[in-house]
Amino acid sequence: MDTARTMSNQSLENDEQTMLADAAAVLKRYWGYDSFRPLQEEAIRAVLQRRDSVVVLPTGGGKSLCYQVPAALRDGLAVVVSPLIALMKDQVDALTDLGISAAAVNSSLPAEERRQIARRVDAGEISMLYVAPERLCNERMLDFLSRQQVSFIAVDEAHCISSWGHQFRPEYRLLGSLRDRFPNVDIHAYTATATAQVRDDIAAQLDLREPELHVGNFDRPNLTYRVVPRQDSKKQIREVLDRFKGQSGIIYCISRKQVDELNEYLNQSGFRSAAYHAGLEHDQRQAAQDAFLSEQVDIVVATVAFGMGIDKPNVRFVIHASSTKSLENYQQEAGRAGRDGLPAECHLFYGARDFALWKKMLSDLEDEAGDVAREQLQKMSRFCHTAICRHRQLVEHFGQGFESENCQACDVCLKEVAEVSDAMTISQKILSCVVRVEQRFGSDYVTNVLLGSKEQRLLDNGHDQVSTYGLLKAHSKKEIRSWIDQLEAQQCLERQGDYGTLAVTPIGRQVFREEYQPRLTQVMGRTATRRSASSDLDATAQELFDLLRELRRTLAKEKKVAPFVIFGDVTLIDLATHRPTKISSFLLMHGVGRRKCEQYGDPFLEAIQEFCEKRDLPGDVDLPAEMAAATTPSSESAAPNDIEQTAAELFSEGLSLDEVGDRLNRARSTVVGYLTAYLKRERKTDPTPWISEETFQNISLAALEAESDRLKPLHEALGGEVSYDELRIAMICLKNTAAEE
Repeated sequence: MDTARTMSNQSLENDEQTMLADAAAVLKRYWGYDSFRPLQEEAIRAVLQRRDSVVVLPTGGGKSLCYQVPAALRDGLAVVVSPLIALMKDQVDALTDLGISAAAVNSSLPAEERRQIARRVDAGEISMLYVAPERLCNERMLDFLSRQQVSFIAVDEAHCISSWGHQFRPEYRLLGSLRDRFPNVDIHAYTATATAQVRDDIAAQLDLREPELHVGNFDRPNLTYRVVPRQDSKKQIREVLDRFKGQSGIIYCISRKQVDELNEYLNQSGFRSAAYHAGLEHDQRQAAQDAFLSEQVDIVVATVAFGMGIDKPNVRFVIHASSTKSLENYQQEAGRAGRDGLPAECHLFYGARDFALWKKMLSDLEDEAGDVAREQLQKMSRFCHTAICRHRQLVEHFGQGFESENCQACDVCLKEVAEVSDAMTISQKILSCVVRVEQRFGSDYVTNVLLGSKEQRLLDNGHDQVSTYGLLKAHSKKEIRSWIDQLEAQQCLERQGDYGTLAVTPIGRQVFREEYQPRLTQVMGRTATRRSASSDLDATAQELFDLLRELRRTLAKEKKVAPFVIFGDVTLIDLATHRPTKISSFLLMHGVGRRKCEQYGDPFLEAIQEFCEKRDLPGDVDLPAEMAAATTPSSESAAPNDIEQTAAELFSEGLSLDEVGDRLNRARSTVVGYLTAYLKRERKTDPTPWISEETFQNISLAALEAESDRLKPLHEALGGEVSYDELRIAMICLKNTAAEE
């Protein structure tokens, strides 16, 4: 019996090893990654073993791969619940670009396109279907899916189902009915932020069966956090923007009015920015989002209405012009920076009025919900007003330990902000001054009394005779104003009336009796900031990085996808550093799988080769020995797989790119990769019917006149009217002709 059990366990282990090996092969083939990130493997294994799961991976942790990889391996249709059209589009674009069949059904699609997707699902041509929660749970959609072979259901942004979460959406509660309709289908919940209470609620609301729980490390070591009092908002924001010129960033504001005013100011100051908030028309919001994703603008100025599900990996900074209402909100919004793992910065400029405004906005909440919201706001206030490592505070808030004594990536650990050692004494002096002036004046007046000002109004009121006059004259006006704001945020002071006169609260009176310990911080000065994403590159590599970034933008515009769908910044940095000049070394770069190589290898290699030739630089430099030893077959010599062989047969019959794409349910960019491989392998010299005879003649003439087969010069010589795909197809045929001669 023990032997049988041992054999059974070994069989399970072998099956699991095979399963994970298949997953790793898919990861490499499609995404070009050599290994999984922490917890991705465990999360993928749960899906492959058909076990319900709750997966919490911080933004940038790669949670989408946790369901995309299994969808590429499991038979049937994976249904992905997603709250935003933009997120669906980005993920579907990226998947189809990789050659994975995916589609999204949402309100932006015309009826005929939705019917076409339904026909493809019925025919088994789609492996992943993205759908919004309210559309998924209507009776018509449920009936349709009940006729399909649903492999599993993935609920993205799952914290939206919990009223304990920070972005609760009532429509997510509809998902609780999925278990009854699909009793034999495993369900998996994914989110970037969830406390233990929220995780438990997610599992309960979705009726998960003994779900596996996988919680990643909430720390984001590549992010540098800075949390400082707001004094001159525009000046403080400009200081950040000036260090990130031409790079992507998000600025969050607390109100629509603030968004519009700041966006107008930035545009007038020469920055490429766009506004986004719920008060704008849908088309305006969509245009702003598209412009940001396509890098037509660098900055989005937005309310919290923007960002959930935004898949842009190269956001280099996030600025909060005001405090958020909870640490959960802050962690997710700030976490949209540096999703690619490269250095990024998060700046929070807070003021006492932020907390007063949030408190007013939350006043309508009653009972337990109101208590929770107010507690969350108080925790956010403590985060702003304590000089404790920001990384530590965030990680410990989510129930995890933080071992490092110094993160070297926040204003506290960089010694830019420190707690005032005699906070009790200073607070008592400030509160006492408010009382001595009979709680009839605002912050500026109280500050002047504490400084010992000779202002005439102060003298006329006789306040140069009060005991608190000049008590803080050793400090600056900016420091005292900041401390008053901090005391207000900690509810020791409050503003009253139309003129915002200061008054001491019951908590403030506890300070007099030393029954409450306020915390005060002061800014010590900026230290040298951590370097930006590409600043580790030398001047030559930086120049090549910028060139490749422009090529990426051109290709993305041509294919009507976001630039990061082509390649991320990490890949461009790898390319700029190692300068690969042949397919075998190109395949060794981070994020370059065979599909990507087929589609984008030629233009990127050509750009790198041309760059090296002009500057007399060697290519294929500094390849680590273990990378060079990994002899990945080139696309020229690799044997075609089944789908590529089918494509070759269709091409041999003279079918066009669109016809082959329709037959194989593949994106045009993927089909172009199949065609170029077919033309090289079969040494074809005639590019029709894939490009017109006239276009081929124009390309041939331009190549002859330029005495070059480089794509970029030819693209420019032809006035940009011929696509890179057409150039690539034509040049392969011309090279094949030259080889025959």
